[in-house]
Parts: sequence; structure tokens; C-alpha cells
Amino acid sequence: MTLRVVVADDQTLVRTGFRMILTADGIEVVAEAVNGVEAIEAVRRTRPDVVLMDVRMPELDGLEATRRILGAEGAVEPPRVIILTTFDLDRYVYAALSAGASGFLLKDVTPEHLAAAVRTVRAGDALLAPAITRRLVERFAHRGGEPVTIHRDLSALTPRELEVLTLLARGLTNAELADRLHLAETTVKTHVARILSKLRLRDRVQAVIAAYETGLVSVGAGSDGRR
Repeated sequence: MTLRVVVADDQTLVRTGFRMILTADGIEVVAEAVNGVEAIEAVRRTRPDVVLMDVRMPELDGLEATRRILGAEGAVEPPRVIILTTFDLDRYVYAALSAGASGFLLKDVTPEHLAAAVRTVRAGDALLAPAITRRLVERFAHRGGEPVTIHRDLSALTPRELEVLTLLARGLTNAELADRLHLAETTVKTHVARILSKLRLRDRVQAVIAAYETGLVSVGAGSDGRR
């Protein structure tokens, strides 16, 4: 089945470039949008698998568009949303991840990474490039400017699951988790799946956010979760 994508960005060059890259990789761009209003309509009309969503757009920004798309009533299976961002100015990205976005990409992403990212989120995983995500979450966690949207009781997790969640929140990949904990990668995947299920989280991005917002991991902590 062809993977279907909507590209929402107010810059023509960005939309055109992404369309060319994705099409060359066998991914179908079913619609383009220049603002959040058009993005919402495009999603309703085409029912894509993934939306590439810019943050800054006229009329309605990507954050609010993401909230409306993922919170739409009657949406049997909403698309996965990847936020397109830059580090220096997009202070709303953390809130977008909290709203349910499956990750984010820098706009200067390589063609190979773009296609791989779309396939990754479509498969049910999340974009958690360790270095980038760590910087993003640590920059915006506990800033107080945006409302906290994920509240979870971690008491349902086993000690091992808490350990996995702590390391996951520090940006470790499954392979790195397996190496650190001396486990098979398939076992790590099972632990992650159980964490998501017990905490009723959509994906790894929300797991990272939950780890920060519950205080399991603190800003500035090391890779073991401690300062």
C-alpha cells in the first residue's frame, strides 16, 4: 500500500522540495497546504497516513492545526504528524509534541532522513533522534509557558520499565538501551510497548514528555537520569 502524505508549509520551495524527495522514494504526496486551515481540510479530504506540518503559517499555525487534526471527532485513525522546525525560534514545538505529534524534523533534513522519518512514524514509532530530542525537551520542559497536557501515574510500571523509561527519556535508541541494559533489542521493544500501554501513551515522544512531566527525569540529568 502506498504511503500517503500531506505537506503543510507556507514556503513553496519547501513544499516542492519535499514532494520531489518523497515521490522519488515511492511516497505519494496527496495534498499540499500553505496554512493550518488548508492542512486541516486536506487531511479531512485525503485521509493521509502522515502530515509534515510547519509551525509558522498564516491564518492558523501548525500547533493549533495539529491539535485539531489529532483531536478531531470521528477520526477513526488520525494521521501521524511530524513537526517541521528550526531550533532557534520555534518555542511551540514542545507543546506540539504534547498534543500528539509523533516527532519533529529540522527543515534542512537530508532526503534520506526525510523519507525514513515518514516511514518510521507510519510504522507506529516516533522520531526521537537522541541529540536533537534531548536538546528540545530539556530546553522547553518545565518552562511554565505552556500547559502540561500529559499526566500519568508511573506506579503501574515495574522497576525495569521505569529504568527503560528513564533511559528512553535521555534520548537512547532501542539498540543503545539494549546495550546499556544487557538485553536483546526485541526485549527492549517489548518493555517500551508495555510502558506505552500501561501509561496510555501514543508513542515514544509522549513517553519522553511523561518522564519529564512526572519528574522521573529532570532537566540537566545525565544519561542515567541523575544530575
